[in-house]
Amino acid sequence: MLLSDKHLKMTFKQKLLKLFYPQIMRGSKQSEKGKILVNKAQVSPAESIYDFEVELNNGQKLPLSQFRNKRILIVNTASDCGYTGQFDELQRLHEQNGSELAVIGFPANDFREQEKGSDAEIAQFCKVNYGVTFPLAKKGSVIRAHGQQDLFSWLSSKQRNGWCEQEPVWNFSKYLVDEQGRLSGFYGPAVSPAEIPTKV
Repeated sequence: MLLSDKHLKMTFKQKLLKLFYPQIMRGSKQSEKGKILVNKAQVSPAESIYDFEVELNNGQKLPLSQFRNKRILIVNTASDCGYTGQFDELQRLHEQNGSELAVIGFPANDFREQEKGSDAEIAQFCKVNYGVTFPLAKKGSVIRAHGQQDLFSWLSSKQRNGWCEQEPVWNFSKYLVDEQGRLSGFYGPAVSPAEIPTKV
């Protein structure tokens, strides 16, 4: 389905946010949004991440089992956020490291309603404005208070992933899963995707 230009082109607010993205990153680095948690003990999960199947925004299913022996970077995304400029960096990671890293975006409207669009609108906005070709999941909730998606429950439950209790603190919180299916780290929105150890 083709959407009208208003669903594809950036709004004035989105253009401003993209322009000021570097300053937003610098300004929030020392806050909770710059948080980094690492699985230094390499604790294995109680439940395998490879048992999950992600519903994509086009209705197709993406079994995470197909990413065995790869790293997986899971990011909750939004189109109207100060961190939306990270789509550029995530796309570069996808293009440069696709053979050893899977990037998956999870659009969510949990933080100040910064992702109000439909799945089709989100997909076209990301493609037209940021060239996104990595998979985008069906829009859903990533925090506990709003019917959290099961994968994000796994990511933020020590009983399930083995060590991490951290739910997303804002849009563009990032979780890295290693080649053995262990959750290896949490990286807040103010941590650039380029700073995450995504290479094997």
